[in-house]
Amino acid sequence: MRIGELARKTGVTPRALRYYEEQNLLVSQRSDSGQRHYAEAAVDQIRLIRELYAAGLSSKTIAELAPCVIDGKATPELLDRLAVERDGIDQHIADLSRTRDRLDSVIAGASANMHTGAPCRRDAAG
Repeated sequence: MRIGELARKTGVTPRALRYYEEQNLLVSQRSDSGQRHYAEAAVDQIRLIRELYAAGLSSKTIAELAPCVIDGKATPELLDRLAVERDGIDQHIADLSRTRDRLDSVIAGASANMHTGAPCRRDAAG
């Protein structure tokens, strides 16, 4: 199928499909006139790519994982890699929570002396 048809079937723009190819996430064949043609399996590949992007994975990681899932079957290596990605997200959430807690502490401290502090300057020249 041509790029426009794949875009319609998947709800992805042709520009996004070209990007997926640039990132080695998707493969097309070229006609003699240079038009892209995709196999029917590309529809499922696009759905998987979008799901992995939505799960927070980078295009580099998706490209590394793609050979493990193109046939629709998960391997132990795939599951391990996805668990590592999840652990990274968990760590990022924990880091953000600590940052939020520190900011809450700063806000609480500033609130305690709100009536005695000087007004904040809006600019350095102020």
